[in-house]
Amino acid sequence: MAHERVSQVSEAPTRPGPKTGPVRFDVADLYRGPAAVATDGVPAVALDEKLRQAYFWVVNHAIINPFYDLEYNQDPPQRYSFGDRGVEVVLPSDQSYSSYVLLPLLNLATRRRCLLVGGPGRGKTTIAILMGLLAGYSLRDVRRGIQHGQPQMTVSDLLGTPLPSSLLAATEMDQVKVAWRRWLGMRVKIIDEYNRIPTRTQSALLTVMADEYAEVYDQIYECPKAAWYLTANDDAGGGTYQVIEALRDRIDVVVKALHFNTRFLGELLQRIEADLRPEEVVPSQVVFTPEELSRLSQEILAVELPSPLRRRLEFFASHFELMETAGRQFEYLTKDTFKLSAVDPGTLAAVETGKDAVADLGTQTRNGLSVRALMTSMVFFKAMAYFRGSRVVAFEDMRQMLPFVLHDKLVQNADSPWFEAKGHPAFRIDRVSWLRTLFDLSCKEYDRLDLDRDDPVQTMSDEFERGLEGLDEPSVRQRLVAIERTLTAWRKGGKLYGHLFDDILKLKYLHQRYSNYLQWLKWKG
Repeated sequence: MAHERVSQVSEAPTRPGPKTGPVRFDVADLYRGPAAVATDGVPAVALDEKLRQAYFWVVNHAIINPFYDLEYNQDPPQRYSFGDRGVEVVLPSDQSYSSYVLLPLLNLATRRRCLLVGGPGRGKTTIAILMGLLAGYSLRDVRRGIQHGQPQMTVSDLLGTPLPSSLLAATEMDQVKVAWRRWLGMRVKIIDEYNRIPTRTQSALLTVMADEYAEVYDQIYECPKAAWYLTANDDAGGGTYQVIEALRDRIDVVVKALHFNTRFLGELLQRIEADLRPEEVVPSQVVFTPEELSRLSQEILAVELPSPLRRRLEFFASHFELMETAGRQFEYLTKDTFKLSAVDPGTLAAVETGKDAVADLGTQTRNGLSVRALMTSMVFFKAMAYFRGSRVVAFEDMRQMLPFVLHDKLVQNADSPWFEAKGHPAFRIDRVSWLRTLFDLSCKEYDRLDLDRDDPVQTMSDEFERGLEGLDEPSVRQRLVAIERTLTAWRKGGKLYGHLFDDILKLKYLHQRYSNYLQWLKWKG
């Protein structure tokens, strides 16, 4: 009975939506028969539905994980406060999810790189193994493909070794034959305790992860695009060896393994008594073929990210790069300029800019966001919307995903005065809640500025994107004057904040493009 219950797959639809109207007749239906059927005789389901079935099987039967920290609401939820600090518990009114299960699953669907962090025995390796099984590998192959980080691991241990006979016979490097490790060819790659790998071997791992190839003795092995799962016991990335910055930067999403809820001890007892391991009874209905995984990734990327939401992401990301005291030329007033210098941080921190250090969101971080972080964020927004059965990203999809993608991307400035406010010290520890609150504060400021209705930079950008072809000289001059008037008006505000910094640079860019075009018009005639 226990084995039958664990192998049960949720019945479709797992997320019922509004019923559609009558289906239009298609002559192709005559050849499909009464129901579309997969090759194994099981009725076929849409890939997003299959993805949800896989999620619910893992969360209900495979992993004892009764947490719903990705909260969605249709109606105002019930809220309860507990303890002297008034910690709030929310009962979501719409289908909500466990980040510990959903994020690794979306990572599989998008073929990205996921870091699972948490103490020993929290199930980090188990969830990674389950993702390999859902990708169609046998349990034996998945377990043999796991690379266990340890201080003695060499590049040859990780990638492969040259065959001794070819070393003796070779007269040139390209004649050496290498016995490559089998895990390099897998579509799911698992690195257990990656922060115990020596620094030199980490560099070789970085090449495989970032560029999808391995190199030994000038021999190249091209790796297939894969979903990566790395585990670490230390959230800060420490361990036997410090993780190199470039390797940490390649990680797309960070997921925390939460504690075991003791009220589910009975479930553990049943598994012991039945000698049951869920990874040994994965239902075939939730296993994806390589073709399905490729199509899944394509369908996710086709999800629309509406312009108003993209604009909110732009505004959020613009807060963090500006550092007024980092230089004199406007373009160089960035935290990255400061990072590349040898100046003592306290020297610049002591310089007064006149801005409210609590209200300025940029004071809460020590860096800005990279292009890679922004691209990854948009991919996971799309993946979340797709998983929920939508082909358009919603605001809450963005709000729920952002903290997990930016978990290791935005370096917290724990010395910021914002963290000293009442109720804020806990944000120094709870990075997910901090990042979500940071996004909420950004959206609040976005609404205060009424940028959905009054955004002159967006208006000028849209005007420019329509093209310069056929634009006459008076029109070009008119647009140049509009840019200059906008900059003049902003100058009266006095204070320079991150979002204004990016807007000014965008206007400078547009001014230069129009100036160059004006010079060309004059030359032409």
